[in-house]
Amino acid sequence: MPPPPRLLFLLVMLLVVAAPGAPVFGANAPPEVKAEIDALLMFRSGLRDPYAAMSGWNASSPSAPCSWRGLACAAGTGRVVELALPKLRLSGAISPALSSLVYLEKLSLRSNSLSGTIPASLSRISSLRAVYLQYNSLSGPIPQSFLANLTNLQTFDVSGNLLSGPVPVSFPPSLKYLDLSSNAFSGTIPANVSASATSLQFLNLSFNRLRGTVPASLGNLQDLHYLWLDGNLLEGTIPSALSNCSALLHLSLQGNALRGILPPAVAAIPSLQILSVSRNRLTGAIPAAAFGGVGNSSLRIVQVGGNAFSQVDVPVSLGKDLQVVDLRANKLAGPFPSWLAGAGGLTVLDLSGNAFTGEVPPAVGQLTALQELRLGGNAFTGTVPAEIGRCGALQVLDLEDNRFSGEVPAALGGLRRLREVYLGGNSFSGQIPASLGNLSWLEALSTPGNRLTGDLPSELFVLGNLTFLDLSDNKLAGEIPPSIGNLAALQSLNLSGNSFSGRIPSNIGNLLNLRVLDLSGQKNLSGNLPAELFGLPQLQYVSLAGNSFSGDVPEGFSSLWSLRHLNLSVNSFTGSMPATYGYLPSLQVLSASHNRICGELPVELANCSNLTVLDLRSNQLTGPIPGDFARLGELEELDLSHNQLSRKIPPEISNCSSLVTLKLDDNHLGGEIPASLSNLSKLQTLDLSSNNLTGSIPASLAQIPGMLSLNVSHNELRGEIPAMLGSRFGTPSVFASNPNLCGPPLENECSAYRQHRRRQRLQRLALLIGVVAATVLLLVLFCCCCVYSLLRWRRRFIEKRDGVKKRRRSPGRGSGSSGTSTDSVSQPKLIMFNSRITYADTVEATRQFDEENVLSRGRHGLVFKACYNDGTVLAILRLPSTSSDGAVVIEEGSFRKEAESLGKVKHRNLTVLRGYYAGPPPDVRLLVYDYMPNGNLATLLQEASHQDGHILNWPMRHLIALGVSRGLAFLHQSGVVHGDVKPQNILFDADFEPHLSDFGLEPMVVTAGAAAAAAAASTSATTTVGSLGYVAPDAAAAGQATREGDVYSFGIVLLELLTGRRPGMFAGEDEDIVKWVKRQLQRGAVAELLEPGLLELDPESSEWEEFLLGIKVGLLCTAPDPLDRPAMGDVVFMLEGCRVGPDIPSSADPTSQPSPA
Repeated sequence: MPPPPRLLFLLVMLLVVAAPGAPVFGANAPPEVKAEIDALLMFRSGLRDPYAAMSGWNASSPSAPCSWRGLACAAGTGRVVELALPKLRLSGAISPALSSLVYLEKLSLRSNSLSGTIPASLSRISSLRAVYLQYNSLSGPIPQSFLANLTNLQTFDVSGNLLSGPVPVSFPPSLKYLDLSSNAFSGTIPANVSASATSLQFLNLSFNRLRGTVPASLGNLQDLHYLWLDGNLLEGTIPSALSNCSALLHLSLQGNALRGILPPAVAAIPSLQILSVSRNRLTGAIPAAAFGGVGNSSLRIVQVGGNAFSQVDVPVSLGKDLQVVDLRANKLAGPFPSWLAGAGGLTVLDLSGNAFTGEVPPAVGQLTALQELRLGGNAFTGTVPAEIGRCGALQVLDLEDNRFSGEVPAALGGLRRLREVYLGGNSFSGQIPASLGNLSWLEALSTPGNRLTGDLPSELFVLGNLTFLDLSDNKLAGEIPPSIGNLAALQSLNLSGNSFSGRIPSNIGNLLNLRVLDLSGQKNLSGNLPAELFGLPQLQYVSLAGNSFSGDVPEGFSSLWSLRHLNLSVNSFTGSMPATYGYLPSLQVLSASHNRICGELPVELANCSNLTVLDLRSNQLTGPIPGDFARLGELEELDLSHNQLSRKIPPEISNCSSLVTLKLDDNHLGGEIPASLSNLSKLQTLDLSSNNLTGSIPASLAQIPGMLSLNVSHNELRGEIPAMLGSRFGTPSVFASNPNLCGPPLENECSAYRQHRRRQRLQRLALLIGVVAATVLLLVLFCCCCVYSLLRWRRRFIEKRDGVKKRRRSPGRGSGSSGTSTDSVSQPKLIMFNSRITYADTVEATRQFDEENVLSRGRHGLVFKACYNDGTVLAILRLPSTSSDGAVVIEEGSFRKEAESLGKVKHRNLTVLRGYYAGPPPDVRLLVYDYMPNGNLATLLQEASHQDGHILNWPMRHLIALGVSRGLAFLHQSGVVHGDVKPQNILFDADFEPHLSDFGLEPMVVTAGAAAAAAAASTSATTTVGSLGYVAPDAAAAGQATREGDVYSFGIVLLELLTGRRPGMFAGEDEDIVKWVKRQLQRGAVAELLEPGLLELDPESSEWEEFLLGIKVGLLCTAPDPLDRPAMGDVVFMLEGCRVGPDIPSSADPTSQPSPA
C-alpha cells in the first residue's frame, strides 16, 4: 500500500532540512572563493557554449559557484570539488585558470569539441582523483611529469583525441584506470609502468602508433584486469611473463605485427575471460588452454583469427562458459574439429578462410545455442547435414566457397531466426527450397555460383525483411514473377547468369529502396524496359548486359541522379546515345557496347566528371570524337572501337591524364597520330589499328613508361618506325599493313625512304636559312622603328610636361570616351558600359596591337594606346593569351563575371574600367580604361630629380598624396586589396589628377595549372607579392597581400614623394628610406628631408606644417607591426589636415608641434 501524501511530504521536508546546503556568501565571499569564481568565469569565456549550459554562471548569485550547473562543492566550505560538463558540444581551449580550483577532485569534460593542449598547470591540482577528457579534439603531448604530480589521481581517460608524442613514463602510485587509446601517441610502451603504477587495473593504449615490443614488466601488475594494446605497430613476441597478471580478465593485442607462438601460460591465466590476438603474425599451434578446460574454465571469448597458426592442440575438456571461437584466416587443415560440439554454450564459431576438408559432421547439431556458423573459404565436401536444423538459435550461416553438393537442405526453413544465409561458390543442385519462405526474419540470401534449377519459388517473395538477394550464376529459368515487387525492403537484386526469359515485370517499380539491379547474362530477357524502372530513386548500379532488349537506348536512366554504373552491352538497342546521360553527376561506368546505336557521340557526356569507363565499341556511331572529352579527367578506359567514327583523333584527348586503355581501332579516323598522346603517362593499352591514319609514328610514344600493348596496323602510316618502339614491341603484326612504313621489326628497309627524306631536309634547310635571314632583316628594321618611336614619344612627353602649368583645368577629367556606335553590326562588340565599340575598331585603333602603341608592360600584360576614328583615345590592357602549358588563361564565364564586378568599382582617383572583351578569338581577353596622357608618378619623380624638383611644387605633391590615399581607401572599403602600390601604378590624366591603377586583376590571370602549382608550392615556399622596396616585410613573408601591406606600401610612396628619395639603400649604407627619415628626425636635420624643389617652404607657414604632417603619416604607415598601422580612411582624415595620433619619439622632434586641425 503506498504511503499517504502527508507522510511523503514530511519525508521530503526532513531530507531537505537534513541535507547539507550550499553555503551562502553573497558579497562577503572569502578571497579564495572569489578566486575560484574568477577562474571559472575565465574558463567559460574561452569556450563556445551552443547549448548555453553555462549561461547561469552568475558571480552575483549568493550561492555562487556551488549553485552553478556542472559544479559541486564541499559541504560548508564552498570550495569546488567537481566540474562536470559532458556532452554539451563545448568548443575552444581548456583555460589554465582551472588550476586555481585547488580542491578539485573530479574534472569531466568528455564528449565535447575541445581543442588545444591539456594545460600543464592542471598538474598543480594535487587533489584531483578523476580526469575525464575523452572524445574531444585535444592535441599536443602530455608533459612527462604531468601525471606523476597528481599524487591522488585514480582515473585518467583522454581517449579519442588527437594527442601525440611519447607515452608518459611516470605515474602516480594511486592510478587505477589509464585510457590513452585512439590518439596518435608514438614511441614505445614504457617498461616502468608496473614500477610506478602498482595499483593499475585498466590499461588501454589501443589505436595509436606505438612501436617496439610488449614489455615483459607488465606481468608485475598483479591487480591488472584489462590490458588492451590493439591497433598499434608492436613487434616481437607475446611475453610469457604476462601470465603473472593473475587478476587479468581481458587481454587484447589485435592488429599488430606480433610473431612467434601464443604462450600456453598466457592462455591459461585462471581469471582470463577474453583472449583476443587476431590479425598478427603468430605461428605454431593454438594451445589447448585457449579453449578453457582444466587450466582455465573462465574463458568465454577466444579470437585468434588472421594469423598463421597451422594446428590446434585438442583440449582434454572445454570451458563451460565458452561462447565465441574465432579461428578464421589461419592455415589450419584437417577435418572439422568435431570436439567443439562439446561446447554446448557456443554462440559464434568461425572457421572460415582455412583449409579444412571432409564433411561437416552431424554433431554440429548439438550446438543448440549457436547463433553464427561461418565455414566459408575452406574445402568441405559432401552434403550439409540435416542435423543443422537443430541449431534453433542460428542467425548467420556462411558456407560459401567450399565443395558442398546435393540439394539445399530443406531443414533450413525450420531455423526461424535466420537472418543471413550464404551458400555461394559450391555445387548445390536442385530447386530452391520453398521452405525458405518461412524465414520471416531473413535479410540476406546469397547462392551464386551453384547448379540450382527450376523457377523462382513464389514463397521467396513474402520475405518482407529481405534486403539482399543474390541468385546469380545458376541454371534458374522461367520468367521473373511480378510478385518480386512485394520485396519492399530489397536493396540489392542479382539474378545474372541464369536463363530467365520474357520481360522485366513492371512491378519492379515497387522496389523503392533498390540500389543494385543485375539481370545480365540471361540471353532471353527481351522487349522494352518498363518505365517504372526509371522511378527507383536509390538505384546506383544497373547491369542489363547480355540479353535481347530492344528499342531505343532508354533515356529514362537520365532521371536516376544516383546512378553510378550503367551496363547495357550486348543487346539490340537502337537509336542514338541520349545526350541527357551527360547530366548524371555520379556516373562512373557507362557501357553500351555490341548494340546497334547510331548517330554522333553526344558532347554532353563530357559533363560526367566522375566517369572512369566509357565503352561504346561495336556499334554504328559516326562523326568525330568530341574534343570536349578532354574534360574527363578521371577517365581510365575509353573504348570506341568497331564503329564508323571519322575525322582526326583530337589532340586534346591527352588531357585525360588518368587513361589506362585507349581503343579506337576499326573506325574511319584520319590525319596523323597526335604526338601529345605521349602525355598519357598511365597508358597501358593503345590500339589505333584499322583506320586511315597517315604521317609518321611519333617517336614520343616510346616515352610512355607503362605501355604494355600497342597496335597501329592496317593504316596508311609512312616513314621509319622509331627505334625504341620497334625494339619494345618486336612483333611485326603491331605495325603490319602500312605499305610505306619501314624499319624493324618489319622487313621493309628504309634506305630509299632515307634518301627521299634527306632531299626533303636539304630543301627545308635552304628555305629555313632564307626565312631566318629575312626575319633578321625585319627585326633590325623593327628595332630601328622602335627607337625612333621611343624618341618621338619622349619628346612629346617633355613638351606636354613643360606646358602643364600653362594649361587651364577643363570641366571634365580624363580622355575616356563615352563611346560611339559602329556601322558594322555584325562585328563582335566590346562590352562597353557606356558606348558601343567593336573588336575590329579596337584592332584598327591599336594598329593590330602594334609595339609602337605599347604604353606600358606590367605583370598583368601589355597596355596599348587605342586611337579611334572619331577621335576617342582609350587604353587597352591585353591579358596574356595563354599560360606556359598552352591553356587559355581564364574561362570565359569567369572572366566576364570578374570584369563586370571590377566595372562597378568607381572613384575619381581610380582607373575606372570602361569595358571588356572576351573573344572571339577564344584566347583574346581585353580590358578597356581611360587613357592617361600624363604618364605615371615614377616618371614624374625621375624628371623632377633632374630639374631639382621644381616641376613638382608642394601643392601638387600634397594633392597627389591626398588623391592616392582617397583612391586606396575606397578600394579597401569595397573589399579589394591592391597588393602592389608603387609610383608606376599611379597615373595622371590631362589635369594631373592622380589615378591608382593595376588592381583587381589577379583572378583574371590565374590558370587552373597555375593554381595547382601555387597550391603545391605553398607547402615549401611563399608567393611573391608586391614590388621590391615597396612591399611590407610581413606581406612578403606571408606571401599574401593584405590591407596592412597596402598601407605600408602607401607610406613608402608618400615618403618618396615628399623627400624625393628612392626606397632602397643610399650611399652604400645598410639603410632604407624609413630608417633614413627617422635618423634625420633624431638628428634634428629636418632640412635634409626637403627635396631641392621644396627648400623654398617657410618654416612658419601652413605648408611647412603639412609637410611635417605628411612625414609623420608616412612613418605611421610604415610601422613594423601591422597592427600599429592606421587604416586608409584614417590616413585620408590625417592628410586632409586633422591632428595625427601619438607622436613619434625622437631626440629632437620637430614634428611634435601641433598639426593644424
